[in-house]
Amino acid sequence: MPRPQQRSRPANRPGQTRGGRRGQLEAFERRAAEAASATATRAAEIGPIELPSVVSVSDLAGILGVPVTQVIKTLFTNGTVATINQALDYDTAAVVATDLGFEVREQRVAAAPAPAPAPTATATAVAPPIADGAAEPAAPSAPAEEAEDPSLLQPRPPVVTIMGHVDHGKTSLLDVIRNTRVAAGEAGGITQHIGAYQVEVNGSPITFLDTPGHEAFTAMRARGAQVTDIAVIVVAADDGVMPQTREAIDHARAAHVPIIIAINKIDLASANPDRVKQELADLGVVVTEYGGSIEAIPVSARTQAGITTLLETIQLVAEAEVEPKANPNRPASGAVVEARMDKSRGAVATFLVQRGTLHVGDLVVAGSIQGRVKALFDDRGRRVKDAPPSFPVEVLGLGGVPAAGDHFTAVTDERTARTMIEAALGAGQRDGEGELTLEAVFARIRSGAIKELNLIVKADVQGSIEPITNSLEKLGDQTETRAKVIHSGLGNVNINDVNLAVASKAMVIAFNVKTEADARRAAELQGVAIRDYNVIYTLVEDVEQMLTGMLEPRYQEVVHGHAEVRQVIKAGRKMVAGCMVIDGVVHRRDRVRLQRAGQQLWEGGIASLRRFKDDVNEVREGFECGITLDGWDDLTEGDRMEMFSSERI
Repeated sequence: MPRPQQRSRPANRPGQTRGGRRGQLEAFERRAAEAASATATRAAEIGPIELPSVVSVSDLAGILGVPVTQVIKTLFTNGTVATINQALDYDTAAVVATDLGFEVREQRVAAAPAPAPAPTATATAVAPPIADGAAEPAAPSAPAEEAEDPSLLQPRPPVVTIMGHVDHGKTSLLDVIRNTRVAAGEAGGITQHIGAYQVEVNGSPITFLDTPGHEAFTAMRARGAQVTDIAVIVVAADDGVMPQTREAIDHARAAHVPIIIAINKIDLASANPDRVKQELADLGVVVTEYGGSIEAIPVSARTQAGITTLLETIQLVAEAEVEPKANPNRPASGAVVEARMDKSRGAVATFLVQRGTLHVGDLVVAGSIQGRVKALFDDRGRRVKDAPPSFPVEVLGLGGVPAAGDHFTAVTDERTARTMIEAALGAGQRDGEGELTLEAVFARIRSGAIKELNLIVKADVQGSIEPITNSLEKLGDQTETRAKVIHSGLGNVNINDVNLAVASKAMVIAFNVKTEADARRAAELQGVAIRDYNVIYTLVEDVEQMLTGMLEPRYQEVVHGHAEVRQVIKAGRKMVAGCMVIDGVVHRRDRVRLQRAGQQLWEGGIASLRRFKDDVNEVREGFECGITLDGWDDLTEGDRMEMFSSERI
């Protein structure tokens, strides 16, 4: 039987690949070369590209005009595993763009033009147009909004915070107001605590923040939430003005809100309201009886005497000095009063609406948390469909628990929400680089941007505070920029001092006192300058030089720890040092001295710090980690790294 003839395979035509694995490899290489050529051509055509400070992988691909897979591949070759929606900082995005052949520069965010005298021109999503100076610049995480058209504004209830010394009756006063002045005909009391509530006085509502104390008040201001219209300072008629009373007054003044004095416990036999008024006058708080402009109302939380007069006074002050107004016909924005994780309902947050109206079903962003509003409850636990301005409401439906003082905004779509969250996260990563550092203060003084240097003075004894304060406030007579002591007190620098410094853009002066550990951490995170002194002459001289922009910051080197290279790993184009921390702590922000056989080879920064596959901020003694140096790849087993930083003193 004749053998069948085998058909010969025709030769490959030009551009046709072979079959099998080799053919697939050739096709892949050809497509990669074509993509690289197209990318290089596009890079040459469009010239330099501006990249934002934070950008997602998908948005970066769109800006560069390349496939998302090409961006992810370039990230992987540089040792970063990323998903399509992951946010990248500018440095990482710039490395990707440069590797793809593009020339990049960081996008500069232009400041919104606003005349300096008009506080409402810089109003943000949560800054209601209240009394002059009350609307302060918001935290970086809050998106800026345009000023409202005055013709669209409508009256809203005033928002009141009650502050004062411990045991002077703040909580008792709040309870009496809440339980006796609820809406007419609605007995039964409040069914749940949501951090804020409304009462009616002569048919008009007043909103009270149920978080008594200046600590919570200033902590919210430190996060950019200017929610209070009026501050009620409670002073016990038998105790008089106490240290926390002075602090509360200083905090209210720093917020530029009107003050009302409530002289509590007048039912006691030892009550002496006249002494309280005289002590207040010594602090510069002059009541109307003494010819001043501040109302002082005698009240008793136990007998309920004077409560109606206090509420009516709040209304009068709101109408005369604050005139609170907002536009209800716009997407809602405001501040988070408090938030918690409930076992049965999930994330629960109390929102105080300041602009617009919040509706069930709205998509909201609160800080770095987003969610769609599933249900709204008022301060009496009743379901409501919407919340107008100055209305406190409990919200269900958030994807996580935001922080008290975070801004919330209702947005139209998921893309806008994601962009806002990425911006908030990016701003959070850059904390400490804002307007509070010593260098920034110098720059603002030299440029004439500020005319007052706000100071917080803490000292060990009262005999030191008075000469320091007097000497500092006299400095303004000799310079164009003057020093203003917004608060002074005894004892160590604490977290409340740092919060006040953040909220008021102030510097902290510590004279013969220490800084508490949590306050030091918060100051480093927020970039608050804390200056330590033990000689009054040196303190005054330094502040005088600050006012003229001549003082140079002083630094000292602090060694944090050492690490030894145990293994060198190649990851893409970079070398990763597998290290063991042999003493101290390695921080991501530390600088490094690389030493080999006792000789220093290089000094620079850390590009990345990892434990296994996770990026970390620090690694402690006895643990292994992977370190990539910023600009140095010549690594050998046995090399030693010394981690250090320069800290201001």
